[in-house]
Amino acid sequence: MTDRMDKAQYIMIGGFLGAGKTTTIGKYARHLRDVGHRVGLITNDQGMGLVDSALGRAGDFPVEEIAGGCFCCRFSTLLEAARTLADVPKEERPTVFLAEPVGSCTDLVATVSLPLQKIYGDYYQVSPLSVMVDPTRALRALGRDPSGKTFSKNVIYIYKKQLEEAEHIVINKIDSLSEETLATLHDALANEYPHAKIHAVSARQGTGLNPWFDELLNSEIDLPRLLDIDYERYGEGEALLGWHNRTVEITSPSDIEFDGNSLLEALAHALRDSLSTSGYEVAHLKMTLTPLGDPFAIAAVNLTHSDSEPELSHHLGDPLEDTAELLLNIRAEAPPEALDTAVEDALKTVLTTRDLSGTTTRSEHFRPGFPTPTHRLTHAS
Repeated sequence: MTDRMDKAQYIMIGGFLGAGKTTTIGKYARHLRDVGHRVGLITNDQGMGLVDSALGRAGDFPVEEIAGGCFCCRFSTLLEAARTLADVPKEERPTVFLAEPVGSCTDLVATVSLPLQKIYGDYYQVSPLSVMVDPTRALRALGRDPSGKTFSKNVIYIYKKQLEEAEHIVINKIDSLSEETLATLHDALANEYPHAKIHAVSARQGTGLNPWFDELLNSEIDLPRLLDIDYERYGEGEALLGWHNRTVEITSPSDIEFDGNSLLEALAHALRDSLSTSGYEVAHLKMTLTPLGDPFAIAAVNLTHSDSEPELSHHLGDPLEDTAELLLNIRAEAPPEALDTAVEDALKTVLTTRDLSGTTTRSEHFRPGFPTPTHRLTHAS
């Protein structure tokens, strides 16, 4: 793979769609760089044109994107991504790989972590699996908030299996919680998953991250927790989720400056309202807007529930006056065709009211295929 003798640390941070993995990995990458590590990011999705990759590059980190399937089903591509990131002079090679798997995938220890450790252990030290949770989603999935909208049973099956295999469960977004609600969620997770170490953090504010970061960096999977998993049910759960990715070039025909931040917020509101009215539950909507040719200037917006408010995580400092590129990724429990129609309608409405035009350069909508891992190792393997 490479000629280096030292092992690189492989750290995989999982969790369901909308848990805050991308924001957290960005913070982790900067933390590692600050303490002298070289970092390579590996992003993963069922489709192409990922917001996660754009955000990683905006942070000036080398990024490899694995599209068309999860790490478990694209294991050779995962290895190739690591090789590509390491194919630089020795003094530039990553000492740490941060990997973000698809948010609807589970069984990652048996199909990714263990194969890396057992087959390629001369090259990688593999950290224990962390799984992040969005507190609103977790309370609903665990039955502690029955008034909120959640997913179908087979989607929740995937959600709970993710938590079952985690050595570290990370409650994110604690800045949005009362002490009482945080205690309720912590106790629920501790009761249902007593094997896991539970952390409480705010990736956005940076609260509680460093102790968890340091623990992952200095540890290795030892007695991995392998799932008893029904792959038929897992596949049926994934197939309930619709995927839509789109890349759009947005221009102002009159060359008048426009506010990219408010444009993203308006698009997110329009999509949320459309899908919520139709009874579809959003798993995660994320969008970025960048001046064409300048990946370091970026606005980004996230929406993680059909009844939540969009949040801008990155802001453009100046109005846009030329062509900008919009990356849109949405995942929801909805037919892919419904997502395509909702995106078309939202773009038309929002752009028209701002006297802007949009040209779609890439668009895809689909349901994930049946999970078929390249490897699935057990303790006896």
